[in-house]
Amino acid sequence: MSEITDFHAHLYYDPAEVDRAKAVAAEAQARFGVAVGHFHLAPIGPHPRGSCQLTVAPEKFGDFAQWAVLARDGLTIFAHATTGDDRADHHDHVIWFGPSEPLNLAMFG
Repeated sequence: MSEITDFHAHLYYDPAEVDRAKAVAAEAQARFGVAVGHFHLAPIGPHPRGSCQLTVAPEKFGDFAQWAVLARDGLTIFAHATTGDDRADHHDHVIWFGPSEPLNLAMFG
């Protein structure tokens, strides 16, 4: 079994929802000390629409997950473990908060 180094929680949003995403990210940062990445307004990597990556420490992910269920303000959050196997991390080691969306996994071979 691989070791989990951290979790990535990707907030998904459309351009008109970016302010909501920024508010959710700011609250997650204040509560859990997560690193907040760039707010992309268009699809990037395997993600199907605008997204922002929150990096969550393994020891804080349980509390983050319980918070995210209710605090996501209607946004979808795609979360995955980071183990070093990008394809498995984005396909097998995943949790969806809200409706799941198709990812572009072709980039992982």
